[in-house]
Amino acid sequence: MKTNTIVKIALQVGFLIAGTRASEMAAEALRLPIPGSILGLLALFALLELKIVKLAWIELGAEWLVAQMLLFFVPATVGIVRYKPLIVESGVAILATILLSTAIVMAIAGLTGERSGRARGGEAAS
Repeated sequence: MKTNTIVKIALQVGFLIAGTRASEMAAEALRLPIPGSILGLLALFALLELKIVKLAWIELGAEWLVAQMLLFFVPATVGIVRYKPLIVESGVAILATILLSTAIVMAIAGLTGERSGRARGGEAAS
C-alpha cells in the first residue's frame, strides 16, 4: 500500500472519529434520547445526501474501518465469559435474538444494495 494511500486513510478515519466525538458531545449537551453515535450516523448521512461532504473524502477510511470490524467485536466476545449465569439462564433467547436480528440486517442490507444498484443504473443480481 502506498504511503499516500495510508495517509489518506488515516486522515479519513480521523475525520470520522472527530465527527463521532462531536456528535457524542452534541447528544450529551442537548440531552437527546439517542446515542451520539446514531446522531453522528444521521448527520453524516445528511451531509453526504446534501453533497456537503463528498464520498471520496471518507470512502477509503470507511472501507478500512469496515475491513477491521471483526477486531472491534473481539473484546465483547471475550468479555462474555464473565456472564456464564446469564448465558445458562437466557442463552436460547439471546441466540434467537442474535439470529433473527442478523437475518433482518442481512435482508435490509441486501434490499438496500439492490435498490442502490438499480438507482445507479446497474442491474441487480438475480
